[in-house]
Amino acid sequence: MAYDPGSFIWYELMTTDVPAAAAFYRDVVGWGTLEASTSSLSYTLFATGDAPTAGLMELPEEGRRMGARPRWMGYIAVEDVPATADRIKRLGGAVYVPPTDTNIGRISVVADPYAATFAVVDHLQATPQQATDSGKLGRIGWHELFAADLDMEAAFYCDLFGWRKVAINSHSVDAYLSFSAGGQEIGGALRKRHSEPVPFWLFYFNVEDLDAAVDRVSAGGGRALLNDVELPSGLWIARCVDPHGAAFALQGKRAHALKLGWSTEWRGLSSRGQLVTSKPRPSSAEDS
Repeated sequence: MAYDPGSFIWYELMTTDVPAAAAFYRDVVGWGTLEASTSSLSYTLFATGDAPTAGLMELPEEGRRMGARPRWMGYIAVEDVPATADRIKRLGGAVYVPPTDTNIGRISVVADPYAATFAVVDHLQATPQQATDSGKLGRIGWHELFAADLDMEAAFYCDLFGWRKVAINSHSVDAYLSFSAGGQEIGGALRKRHSEPVPFWLFYFNVEDLDAAVDRVSAGGGRALLNDVELPSGLWIARCVDPHGAAFALQGKRAHALKLGWSTEWRGLSSRGQLVTSKPRPSSAEDS
């Protein structure tokens, strides 16, 4: 299938317990699994219905020895992986896994100059996520960079992939900007908090009922922080960590009454770069 260079088209979870992770995300997001192993690599596909959505594999032992922990990683389409890896190094980034032919295509695992990890891929063998998939249940609806230096990291990605900065909204000293690729708004970026040790990319999974999904995260041994802020689209968001330590996020409608959230920690910013305010909580006897 065709895809636009510079777009996120594949996602992968590297973890320390594949069966447990498969069960957790099946319960939380509703994903099924498909076997996609080769003679040299054990590999599982998360699937939304019959559509492959992301990959699932064991965190390599070499990576564990180097201190790598379970994490989600996004793959960005490029025309030439070796040339892109060389350019990343010239722009001050790092190449962790040099260009390699794999079961999903030719890939390279890299990082921006501030150590936010991502991957680039060409000749993708898996079914890529299309821009029209981003609003569908079970698909990845948003990509968000928590940056150490917002301006410098944004400039790196715009230079490397030809992304454009769509908008920037400020709130006190904080700012949020959005990126577009191929005329499609694909993600955003904001300054990370001091409590977050390194910059990272966060991926939002679409669910039908956010409250129910958050409950399933907790029941499955993960952690979730529900934001008490509604996006202009009518969706709500929750930042989560799975039982093995991989960070992800959820977005969806809410069927229940508002709960006490954590909008203060998120500085009143939505994941779409829009300034929003917490909706007032209805009064109750408990608040008296």
